[in-house]
Amino acid sequence: MGIMQANQLVAQLSVDDRKLVKLIEHGIPVTRRPYAEIAQQLGITEQMVVARIQALIHSTAIKRYGVVVRHHELGYKANGMVVWNIPDESVSEIGKCIGEYNCVTLSYRRPRRLPDWPYNLFTMVHGQNREAVIAQVNHIVQRCNLSHIEHTILFSMRRFKQRGAKYTRMEHATDHTASPLSENLKSIKQRAHV
Repeated sequence: MGIMQANQLVAQLSVDDRKLVKLIEHGIPVTRRPYAEIAQQLGITEQMVVARIQALIHSTAIKRYGVVVRHHELGYKANGMVVWNIPDESVSEIGKCIGEYNCVTLSYRRPRRLPDWPYNLFTMVHGQNREAVIAQVNHIVQRCNLSHIEHTILFSMRRFKQRGAKYTRMEHATDHTASPLSENLKSIKQRAHV
C-alpha cells in the first residue's frame, strides 16, 4: 500500500477513529492500563478502544502496531545488525531458530543484491556492549547449527530517532474528505504561488 492509499484510508475514518489514531500514533501511555487512559480521553470504554484498534488494524488503516523500545535508555549500548547469507530454501527454518532468542529484536528477509551483497536475512541483536553482542551471535550460531553460514555483524555507529508509524496530520484534516496528503499538496501549491 502506497502513501496515497494509506492517506485515503485515514481520510475515510470517522472523526472518532481519527481522534483515536491521533492519540496512539505517538505511543500509548506507559501505565498499567493504557487503553483505559485513552478511553477516558475519548469518553468511551477501554473495551471499545481495544475493539476499534483491532478493527483499524484489520482494515489496514493502521498498518503497523507495535512497541518501539529505546534500547540505549535500558542499558543496551551496542546494536549489531547481523547479515546472513542463507540458502534460500532454508531461510524460513533458520530465521525461526534465530528469532527464538530474546536478544534478537528484528528479523527481515531481503533480496540479495548480487554480486556485491549476498546476504538475505537481517537480524538486529542488542547488547550492553560489543563483546556481549558478539557472544550472543556466537551462541546463536552454535545453537542453530550455523557455523557453515556466512554472516557479518554490522555495528551501529550512531542512533537515529526512533518512533512509531505516523498516520495523520489531524490539525489539517477537518472533514471526512480531507487527507493529510491533499492538505500538504495544497500548502505546497499555495507557497509556490506566493
